[in-house]
Amino acid sequence: MAQIHRTPLADQAADILLGRIGAGEWQLGHKLPGETTLATQLGVGRSTVREAIRQLAGRGVLATRQGSGVFVTALEAPEDWDAVLRRADIIAVIEARTAIETEASALAAERRTASDLRLIRRALDGRRAHPPGVEAHVDADTAFHRTIVAAAHNPILLELFDGFTPRLRQAMVEMLRLRVDDGGHDDDDRHARLADAIAARDSVAAAFESRSHLADLARALS
Repeated sequence: MAQIHRTPLADQAADILLGRIGAGEWQLGHKLPGETTLATQLGVGRSTVREAIRQLAGRGVLATRQGSGVFVTALEAPEDWDAVLRRADIIAVIEARTAIETEASALAAERRTASDLRLIRRALDGRRAHPPGVEAHVDADTAFHRTIVAAAHNPILLELFDGFTPRLRQAMVEMLRLRVDDGGHDDDDRHARLADAIAARDSVAAAFESRSHLADLARALS
């Protein structure tokens, strides 16, 4: 059973419940388990479950019947145009990241110094050990990618990245809130492979790891 690990908890709980409905766990008209059961399954408090149910009720997926419980009234939520526009903006940011970071990764593999590599490894460790929370994850991830751009030793690329960082941060935080998770160990492994490619001075592999990682982020939003 999927459990929740990051905030905002109510949004994630709503996404998981919607996914379980879409997977056929509860059919149209069926009653959901009680709040206590759902809270245990999701690993959250009852108040979070209530808020998730309110969200899905507002989207027309669930209905609360006084004295009877919560029932499924639709098997999927209608598309939220605000969410569509947010995803489009995030994808545009990912495309810009690809233009900057793929080239920077290739150059970093060619030009990095021993000092650069130590900073990249330290930032990679910081990325793995960041405090809980979406913003903390994004900040640690951005710090890691900045060490790679800096290792490219191209001041224009670094200036572009630094100028772009506020917009990047906003988009990546929004992306993680639209998703249920941050990629977990698989995502950590991908970043480790990027660092390894730079350490090995393999510019082709470094560019590939950077591009494929960002392309997967974009695909996850489509």
